[in-house]
Amino acid sequence: MGEQTRDADVGRDLMRRMLRVRRFEERTQALAATGEFPGVVHLYIGQEASGAGVCGALRDDDYITSTHRGHGHIVAKGGELARCMAELYGRETGYCRGKGGSMHIADMGLGIIGANGIVGAGIPIATGAALSAQLRGTDQVSVSFFGDGAANEGTFHEAMNLAAIWKLPVIFVCENNGYGELSRTEDVTAFPQISRRAEAYGIPATVVDGNDAFAVHAAVAAAVARARAGEGPQFVETMTYRWRDHAEGLELAFPGNRPDAEIAEWQQRDPLVRHRAALLELGVTEGEIDELDAAITAEVEAAVEFARGSAVPELAEALTDVWLEPVAGGAS
Repeated sequence: MGEQTRDADVGRDLMRRMLRVRRFEERTQALAATGEFPGVVHLYIGQEASGAGVCGALRDDDYITSTHRGHGHIVAKGGELARCMAELYGRETGYCRGKGGSMHIADMGLGIIGANGIVGAGIPIATGAALSAQLRGTDQVSVSFFGDGAANEGTFHEAMNLAAIWKLPVIFVCENNGYGELSRTEDVTAFPQISRRAEAYGIPATVVDGNDAFAVHAAVAAAVARARAGEGPQFVETMTYRWRDHAEGLELAFPGNRPDAEIAEWQQRDPLVRHRAALLELGVTEGEIDELDAAITAEVEAAVEFARGSAVPELAEALTDVWLEPVAGGAS
């Protein structure tokens, strides 16, 4: 399946998405270490091929819901780096005007209906967005990103059951990185291949190398085509690994939670290194890739300066955008 989309144009797009995520997250890691911005951050480093492959198969008006690692998905779908960084800084120029922070970035204009700090909460939200598209008669699809830990939540089963019954255009993307926060998947899940659960609901499932952007893109493109054709949901499990701890700074409280050898082994499977090699085989030059990388690095630095120079929201803004004003003539 992966070979069908191994062409240079698709490859360039996937590399651009992955580089934007990697360079943004690396800079975020460095800034978090200095305490320059408030709150906790959960980094996506190591999982870039999964987000890029999925989002590269979507349109701007398709929906996604995200996880604790929200900026990874939003950047992969084409979010503005400056607004993402400003949100991490808690500035009024951020996507949520500084109120969301790392875990709650949203961009309705790009179909990004929110990251979520509640494990598994994005799964029913994405399913609801798919129902909305079905009722409105559009051919939009909805993607729910979640981790292996979320597969043990009740919302996971409830959403898949409804999606299967109503043949909703939703794609469940489980980014199986082997850990739910600090717990190994194999220690808390009876059968760690999460995609097997989809079979119980009659939902087609695909397991793919989550560090191969081409393979992820091909699997999701096929799922998207099915969904747009009204054939219902699909489950895609991307096998990947996060290089960093669940959240930055967590290693101080739980040192040695993951073996160093395990981390090193997965770093040898760096999705960006692998994709660079694939692009070279397709005739893309080292110079072209390096030029793209330099441009993205500059974009990230400009985003940091934009965030630093943006204003902190006024205290009076604390209660704006929190609830919707009642509709005139509506029910009380």
